[in-house]
Amino acid sequence: MSHNEPGTASPDIHGLAAGLAEALQIHARRWPGEAEAAGQFLELLADSFDPFERSRLAGHFTASAWLVDRSGTRVLLTHHRKLERWLQLGGHADGDRDLARVALREAEEESGLGGLSVEPEPFDLDRHWIPERGDVPGHWHYDVRYVVRAGTDEDFVVSEESLDLAWRDIRALADDEGADPSLLRMAEKWLQRQRPRP
Repeated sequence: MSHNEPGTASPDIHGLAAGLAEALQIHARRWPGEAEAAGQFLELLADSFDPFERSRLAGHFTASAWLVDRSGTRVLLTHHRKLERWLQLGGHADGDRDLARVALREAEEESGLGGLSVEPEPFDLDRHWIPERGDVPGHWHYDVRYVVRAGTDEDFVVSEESLDLAWRDIRALADDEGADPSLLRMAEKWLQRQRPRP
């Protein structure tokens, strides 16, 4: 939880964000199709109102986990309780500027799995609209996704945030036209990454 004054960035936010800014620039070069998104994320990162806090109602950073099993052939998805869609695990940064750590924490909390590890560089970027809910107005999530790898334990526990969890075959997911578009993109990216290089 952040201890900043509401509506202000902590003095060290720019130093702590430098690594994320560099990672976003590298990501844009590696995945040109996400260069525009990376630019939007960099603009948010430079905002004077702390973009790692959900109190920035216009939009804020979130982090997600592309949680794969040891073989790299399956991904753990949640049937999200509020959004009622199959998605990757993830959640709000709530002041934590280490988004890889946020992704790992969310994966642990939402799956109940131990022995997880996270890759430090972003795997995917997705800016998406969250509809109004209760007293929270509609807003943008700037979601930075990281690869999280499972250990030997695959026996998940369904948390209160999920209707269900399921391991999905990534190749089958990539062919599922009814899946969330960003899941399809991540599945294809993962399969590209897994293919042997000539």
